[in-house]
Amino acid sequence: MTYENAGNGAILSQQTDRESNARTYPRHLPFAIREARGFTVVDMDGDEYYDCLAGAGTLALGHNHPRVVDAMERVLDAGRPLHTLDISTPAKERFVDSLFESLPDEFASRAKVQFCSPAGTDAVEAALKLVRTATGNRSILGFGGAYHGMTSGALSLMGDTEAKEPIGGLPGHVHHLPYPYDYRPPFGVGGEEGHRLAGEYAENLLADPGSGVTEPAGMILEPVQGEGGAIPAPNEWLREMREITREHDVPLILDEIQTGLGRTGETYAFEHAGITPDVVTLSKAVGGGLPLAVVVYDESLDAWEPGAHAGTFRGNQLAMAAGEATIDYVLEHDLADRAAEAGERLRESLDATAEKFDAVGDVRGRGLMLGVEFVDPDGDWRGPGPHPPDGDLASAVRAACFDRGLVVELGGRESATARFLPPLTVSDDELDDVASIFDEAVAAAVEEEAKTGVTA
Repeated sequence: MTYENAGNGAILSQQTDRESNARTYPRHLPFAIREARGFTVVDMDGDEYYDCLAGAGTLALGHNHPRVVDAMERVLDAGRPLHTLDISTPAKERFVDSLFESLPDEFASRAKVQFCSPAGTDAVEAALKLVRTATGNRSILGFGGAYHGMTSGALSLMGDTEAKEPIGGLPGHVHHLPYPYDYRPPFGVGGEEGHRLAGEYAENLLADPGSGVTEPAGMILEPVQGEGGAIPAPNEWLREMREITREHDVPLILDEIQTGLGRTGETYAFEHAGITPDVVTLSKAVGGGLPLAVVVYDESLDAWEPGAHAGTFRGNQLAMAAGEATIDYVLEHDLADRAAEAGERLRESLDATAEKFDAVGDVRGRGLMLGVEFVDPDGDWRGPGPHPPDGDLASAVRAACFDRGLVVELGGRESATARFLPPLTVSDDELDDVASIFDEAVAAAVEEEAKTGVTA
């Protein structure tokens, strides 16, 4: 088969025959991508789509940004090494310069960096190993609703049990705490009171010798839960977690793999709360669209012996060149501020859609990391929040968006939250188009459900 001239159907058929049953996106985004630029992708049948998935938030500058392409071409044209393990190169040192320049001064002045195997979940595994080595402790404090990756240690941190059940669960040593979630508050009350209760719960757990929690090696959390449904942590609660962990000498790990590099309206999401973490895990955007993962941490934790943590592909030179170009572009063009402005524009439109449909339960997020949760307003429900999540309707909305040329993904409980992760370079006109398409898709899905009694 000449794949470049094949249509969607032929390539999808090949993929179905040959790839693992674990494949995900092609099941509900039934196309193969021929080309991509900026905010758009074109499939093998010539149809064009706005890409609000953007590599699960990886493509901060969109597809094939000229600055990133030029950086990679310079490496290739000059005959530079592409793979160097952890041996340094000018490209690597320039990447670290840019990375440290992007960090708040208070953190950067005491920072060490560890290059990992290239996926975000590898950075999480390295961070767990780091704090366990530094403290001599074993247990980790995680949070309900969290997502940190698909390797064993990362899976053990997740609140969602579905991914763990097929493999018979995972080793213990992880204690899950409630994460503030105003629409579905874990203590039955949202807002400041709910945040206060969540903070007190964590404080009491650590202070009570009868809590059953052994002395933790670290606490890991996402400043905005991504796969959990675009749930932002309140700033005051983040400050409380920082105070509690410092008081109890527990290293605070912030998973900024999806939030990092401008997406939430600050260069790093923890800057909204004005805190300084002990450890930050980074991947996705910092590689400029190529595989790269790092752990940045306070030098006081650098208790590793030489060779204590390694990875064959930690020396990905193309990714470092692409990452340097991306970080520099984000900083030079104030794309964090742009994400805040663009996110507010899109959120206003999503709020307008929510006003029209009872099936939209909540609109939330930060910057260009937004979510719309669908609910069944007439369903029986004894869980947290006013209405049960409606994953079937969310799936129908996703399909209706796709039919109209918009790629969105789902997350959250019951996969009932439509998530928006467009590039930080998205224009106002493109955002308005996204909002219009989404509004039409919601209307179509809700109408079909009303007519048939089932979602399309």
